[in-house]
Amino acid sequence: MNINNNIATHRTEAWREELRQKMKNKERASIPRVKMNELAPEYRSHNNEEVNLGLTEAQAVKEAQRCIDCPSPSCMKGCPVNINIPAFIKNIERGYFLEAARVLKETSSLPAVCGRVCPQEKQCESNCIHLKMKNEPVAIGYLERFAADCERESGNISIPEMATKNDIKIAVAGSGPAGLSFAGDMAKHGYDVTVFEALHEIGGVLKYGIPEFRLPNKIVDVEIDVLRKMGVRFISDCIIGKTISYNDLHDEGYKGIFVASGAGLPNFMNIPGENLIGVMSSNEYLTRINLMDAANPDSDTPVLKGKKVAVIGGGNTAMDSVRTARRLGAERAMIVYRRSEEEMPARIEEVKHAKEENVEFLTLHNPIEYLGDENGFVKQMRLQKMELGEPDASGRRRPIPIENAIETIDVDEVIVSVGVSPNPLIPSEFSGLEVTRKGTVVVNEDTMQSSLEDVYAGGDIVRGGATVILAMGDGRKAAAAMHEQLSSGISGPI
Repeated sequence: MNINNNIATHRTEAWREELRQKMKNKERASIPRVKMNELAPEYRSHNNEEVNLGLTEAQAVKEAQRCIDCPSPSCMKGCPVNINIPAFIKNIERGYFLEAARVLKETSSLPAVCGRVCPQEKQCESNCIHLKMKNEPVAIGYLERFAADCERESGNISIPEMATKNDIKIAVAGSGPAGLSFAGDMAKHGYDVTVFEALHEIGGVLKYGIPEFRLPNKIVDVEIDVLRKMGVRFISDCIIGKTISYNDLHDEGYKGIFVASGAGLPNFMNIPGENLIGVMSSNEYLTRINLMDAANPDSDTPVLKGKKVAVIGGGNTAMDSVRTARRLGAERAMIVYRRSEEEMPARIEEVKHAKEENVEFLTLHNPIEYLGDENGFVKQMRLQKMELGEPDASGRRRPIPIENAIETIDVDEVIVSVGVSPNPLIPSEFSGLEVTRKGTVVVNEDTMQSSLEDVYAGGDIVRGGATVILAMGDGRKAAAAMHEQLSSGISGPI
């Protein structure tokens, strides 16, 4: 792979030098960063249409001109899947949009997805050389989305270069970003890959956890269809550890297993009133709406549509939940977060969009009790006001209760989004698989290999909760290590 990458770099050196000569770095640095085109807040907060509209060709080319094509591109150091960022951006600058998409696909199985939901501001863009020049970073994520969308809309969707089939069977548990990334890389290496998904839709958290106003299902489906064309097989409604066991996989001839089953077990705060009707986890709320059509009043199990909705938490899932509540008719939609806005883990863009859609932010507040009516429905929440103390183990300042500072607020629905834990099914079924006290699978961080020689793992089942791009990075790392083990005969668990 490294040799091929070097060859590709040499082949592009001539036209990249031509681009450098056309515009000097000082001129490139003076171009302002592009602004994403968006639907108007009042309009979008009443429907499920995608909020971000993407860049026009002119905007994309202009933004690509901001990239100075560093000799040692620091942006790539922040990309967990090692995208050749300067190469794809320079292809956009010269108008070769499909070539830009092909560069992305050399290392990323989900470029259109990552261009929408990856936290580029904390990854590649945080390493952009423009920041050292006191400028805004190049909009790498916007350009990634642009290239992927151009390819899809052209109908000329490319398939990455594939090795000769070797007939070695590999199983993947879970079709989320880690599983899809792993499957794509293993298919490129020539393996016979089958992905087992517990739910009826392929895509994992990309389908059930992220609303369509942020990531349309049709985008995910196109990426999955590319994997199908690469030979990856998908089996839905199949739970590894229940429908099919670890021993069954061995009996069927699978030589390697990648566990990417995520962390779908919701955490609660264990405070009074959490068992009231109308209090639920964000996992349940989003899964029922995104995957089970529960927002439809004719659904077999319609979801509650509160008018005064509180979402507890400050991550991206909390933002997805509260913005979904607004779209389902909430007149008052609130984020309740025990720290300040600066400590929120959610993307800045998601916070911005939520505010534009009239979401209230009750920061430095922490729920301590939910109160119900005579029929067992939640009607109020009691909030403890907080202040920030010294930093804790996470590096964020620890929230401390303010004595006698408690307020009561009317609510008719509460969505709890305070983290998730791995489902214990696979760890309990795979005898000898080492797990932490939190239930995450223990792996060698360099190879993602577990304590079982033929089992690798990545994504939330290892991290306990992570971004799409970090999960994809785990998948790529595991695929490289498993391929090396299977092709060289190296064995031995962590």
